[in-house]
Amino acid sequence: MKDLRRYLALKYIQYLVLSSSNAVSTLLGLLGSAYTMILLQSAKVSSKSTAVLISSLAQADILVFLSLVSDVVLGSFGAGVSPGASALARILLTANAHVSCVLLSCVAFEAYLITFLPVESRSLRTVRNARLVSRVIWMLVATECALFLMDDHLRGSNSLGLLFQLFSMAAALLRSLSYILGILLRIINVYIYYKIFFSMSPR
Repeated sequence: MKDLRRYLALKYIQYLVLSSSNAVSTLLGLLGSAYTMILLQSAKVSSKSTAVLISSLAQADILVFLSLVSDVVLGSFGAGVSPGASALARILLTANAHVSCVLLSCVAFEAYLITFLPVESRSLRTVRNARLVSRVIWMLVATECALFLMDDHLRGSNSLGLLFQLFSMAAALLRSLSYILGILLRIINVYIYYKIFFSMSPR
C-alpha cells in the first residue's frame, strides 16, 4: 500500500539519512507509527512477513513516547530533568533507534529477495520467520541497552572495582560496534535500493 511505502520512506529518512533526530522528525515519526499501527489492523492489509516487520518497526516508537514520559514524570519532581530520568530517556531512544535501523534493513533485504529471488526465497519470507527475526532483534537490543544502563549506574555510584571495569570495557566496545554497524547498514540499504531501482527502470 502507498501509505506503508510513505511510512517506510519517512523512517528511512529519520533513522538512516538524518545524522541526528530532531523535534520535527520525531513528531512525524510518532504520528506515522500511530497511523501505521491502526492501518495494519485493517482487513485490507494482508498478513505477510513485510507487514510483520513494519508492525514491529511502528511499535518501536512506543519507546520514544516512553522516553518523553520519563523526562516529564521523573524530571517534574526537581529543578529540571534528573540524571536518572535523563539516562533512562537516553537508553529508550537508543533502543528505538537501533531496533528501527535493523528492522528497516530487514525490510530492505526482503525487498531485495522479492525483486531478485522471488521463488527461491519464498520459504524464507514467511510470517513465522518475520516474527522470529523481530523477537531476536528486540532481545539483542534489550540486552545491549541493559548493559548500557548498568554501565551508567556503576559510573554514577563511583564504583572502581573489577565489575565496573568489565562493564565499562564491554559498553565501550559495544558502542563502537553499534556505530560501525550503523554505517554499514546505511551503505547496505543504499546499495539494495540502488539495485532495485535500476532493475525496475525501463531499459
